[in-house]
Parts: sequence; C-alpha cells; structure tokens
Amino acid sequence: MAHVVHVWNVGRMTYTPALRLQKHLTERYKSAIDSSSNTKSINDILLLVEHDPVYTVGIRNREYDKKEEMRLKNLGAEFHRTNRGGLITFHGPGQLVAYPIMNLKNLENPGVRCYVSAIEETIIMMCKAFGIRAERSPHTGVWVADNKICAIGIHASRYITSHGLALNCNTDLKWFEHIVPCGIEGKGVTSLTRELGLEMSINRTIPHFLRSFSSTFKCKLQPLPQESAELLIAGIQ
Repeated sequence: MAHVVHVWNVGRMTYTPALRLQKHLTERYKSAIDSSSNTKSINDILLLVEHDPVYTVGIRNREYDKKEEMRLKNLGAEFHRTNRGGLITFHGPGQLVAYPIMNLKNLENPGVRCYVSAIEETIIMMCKAFGIRAERSPHTGVWVADNKICAIGIHASRYITSHGLALNCNTDLKWFEHIVPCGIEGKGVTSLTRELGLEMSINRTIPHFLRSFSSTFKCKLQPLPQESAELLIAGIQ
C-alpha cells in the first residue's frame, strides 16, 4: 500500500521562517525515533513554498565572503548560508520551491543518491507531459539543453530529508545574471514559461508537479489537515 505524504502549500514565505519550519519538522521526526515511538504515525510532509527574493549557498560556500554577500543583498535580495548540498542559487517569486520532509526508510531504496534521482525524475516526467525535453546531466538538477530549469540541493540526517528543489515557473530569470548558478560555468537557466511560450504560474504548475511526484515516489498525496498545520506553525513561534 502506498505510504501517505501530506502536502502543505504554505504560499509566499520569506526564507528564515521556512528554514525554521523545516528544522521543526525534521526534529519532530528524530524525536519520535529517539523515543522509540511509532514513527509510522508521523506522515512525510511535502512543503510547497514561494520565496521572496533570496540567494542561498550550500555547504561549499567559500567563494561567497562578506563582500559578495553585501553585493547580492544590495540587489534587493536576502542572503543565507545553509547546510544543503550544492553551491549558490536563487529563489524568488514565480519559482515553485518544494521541501520534502521525508523519512528515506519509507522509500523502496533509502539511499540519498536514489532520492535525488527520484526528484530529478519527478521534474523530467512533468516536463515530458508538457512536451519539454528535460534531462539529467553530470551536474545535479534538471536541464533543458544547457539551461537548468530545476535546481536541487538536499540535506539528509538520520534518513530524514530537508531542503529540496526549486522549479522555475515564471521566475524573473534576470536574478540569475548576478551569480554563477550552482557554480557551473558556461550554463544558463530557463523556465516553464520560457520553454512553453505561455505564462506558467506556480498555481498552474502545482497540480502537474504533484501528479508526477506521487507517481515517481509511489505515494498517496493528501492535504495536510488545517489543525495539524496550525499546531506546526505554533511550534516554530
């Protein structure tokens, strides 16, 4: 029987509260494991977020000193250093950011590499449904030719995942001109809107993304109950 993943679309949210929410959810999972409770009573949660403009760097962040941080902040964006994999990227309006808070042991293959591959497959299959030929490359993420359409950077601790993917829907791609996205020279970025030649908002994209996610991860998606969402929000305040 397919395991249940609760979908929580939190809407527009700045980056810091989203980090706190992820931390709260992952610690909740780990506490259940430490107390030997029945972790099956805790459902995986797929957070869907749209961020205000923010540049984030992963654990390989040596190139971005205080001077670089201030340069990017002066563009009108926030700047954050995180514990995810990967280098620098941008999140902002028009970009669907998904943070799966999942126990990898719920998957057929609990390996981190297989998990990242499944995220890539989710986006590839969704793009295929739109008639977009998206693919993997030696670099993590999903690409349309030499242009990245979806960035991926994850963290896993004791099989519990955080961070995730950022899919450009109708993002203003000019934000990426100020960085070397994901540290990859000579490559560009693209979006669903650019590839399809029509406006693809986040809300228009979400049903297609969820359908592909459910199929790839062999899970049953259900909305997170409002009462549960309120309790979780209270936990980070």
